Amino acid sequence: MTPLESYLASQRQRFLGELKSLCRIPSTEHDPRALREAAAAVAGFLDAAGARARVIPVSGAPPIVYAEAGEGPRTLLVYNHYDVQPADPLELWRSPPFDPQVRGGRLYCRGASDNKGNLMARVHAVRACLALAGRLPLKVKFIVEGEEETGSAHLRGFIRAHARMLRADGCLWELSWKDPGGRPILSCGVKGLCYVELRVRGARHDLHSSYASIVPNPAWRLVWALASLLDPSYRITLDGWTDEARPPGESVLRALRKVPFDAAGFLKTHGLTRFIRAFSGEEIPREFLAAPTCTICGLNAGYTGEGSKTVLPAGASAKLDFRLVPGMTPEKLLRALRRHLDRRGFGDIEILRLGGFLPAATDCGDPVVTAGRDACREASGREPILYPVAPWSGPVHDVCAALRIPAVSFGVGNADSCDHAPNENILIDDYFEGIRCMESFMRRYAETGARRGAAVIGRRRRVSCPGRSAAGGRSARG
Repeated sequence: MTPLESYLASQRQRFLGELKSLCRIPSTEHDPRALREAAAAVAGFLDAAGARARVIPVSGAPPIVYAEAGEGPRTLLVYNHYDVQPADPLELWRSPPFDPQVRGGRLYCRGASDNKGNLMARVHAVRACLALAGRLPLKVKFIVEGEEETGSAHLRGFIRAHARMLRADGCLWELSWKDPGGRPILSCGVKGLCYVELRVRGARHDLHSSYASIVPNPAWRLVWALASLLDPSYRITLDGWTDEARPPGESVLRALRKVPFDAAGFLKTHGLTRFIRAFSGEEIPREFLAAPTCTICGLNAGYTGEGSKTVLPAGASAKLDFRLVPGMTPEKLLRALRRHLDRRGFGDIEILRLGGFLPAATDCGDPVVTAGRDACREASGREPILYPVAPWSGPVHDVCAALRIPAVSFGVGNADSCDHAPNENILIDDYFEGIRCMESFMRRYAETGARRGAAVIGRRRRVSCPGRSAAGGRSARG
């Protein structure tokens, strides 16, 4: 057993207890008090780990926690967030979402994976390194926000205002998972996102459904509009949808061809029987990682309670997210959506923008990616899977393009962590593996700076993030 493994064994219950205490805080967007409590708790854990932490107020938003620790040939920026998704529907949870429970070697609670488990694994890695060696191999800067799940509307302004403070050589991003076979997944970028709500209005109030023979039904109108965006084979039919999209370059295509995908394991894990359009083989990771999407996230109209109620609804709404690939921006998507609806006679349908992010990617050969890949291999004993771009979204552009630094993402989640869903969880063994991985990553990334010498310190690498920042509004990340 290594000194690190011995230390983690001695601190196992303490570290789990600290993670549980953070997960007990219901830090959703609707609870400002809980958000402030979570920020203070994060700062306290960082201080206890040996970092110098402070809670920075942000006008109109939850505070941002910033911390520094260590010195060395590299400076690593670590991004995480302490806000979580709402726990609804509560009836589908096997235990209360903010009462952490251990069952079958897993910790169940909202935020266990997204994102408190990933955050605390990194904090505990810093604590372990300082406890064992008395120093870190590099300088680490933590930025932990409380608005990620709703679009990071104030993050871009914070980055601009504190660019000197946040200066770094590379960034470790928020989170990642393992595949169904237990192999860790690293990603070098993210898709963009545009999140919208479509609203249709009818009468001033709900009517008796007997009026359906003479009064327009907003629910049907919304259904027809939505049906115009996607055909039965799940091909997106939005006018102008791909006009600005850039196809993947040869280097990305080569990387995609190397991505293994356990199709049978994925279907079994998620209770599915098939993929759309009968995708198989190399088609699956290519479409999953490199194709844009149009998704209905939620629908609302009329009566949806138990039993029956014959009603003609006064309004109907739908929430949609569009995943964007390089060349696409939320602004271009919104213009295309407005034109598409107008041309089909749906000019009365209101489009409410809820937020968005631009796509972003780092060269897969960058030292920060290499260090992450080697660290995951060392900690897990498995060859990691490298995604040239992840299928999810986040404010990578707002942070890394503004600071001109590369980024990589890996984390403590598993193939069925159920992020954003009931029964969110992590494997406890994966949590402690994540601590070991973070220790290895810091050591390996520091070595890349030491090998190249002092002349490279402070150099900035441009992250590939087409277009200007699209942060703002309210948006759900996924």
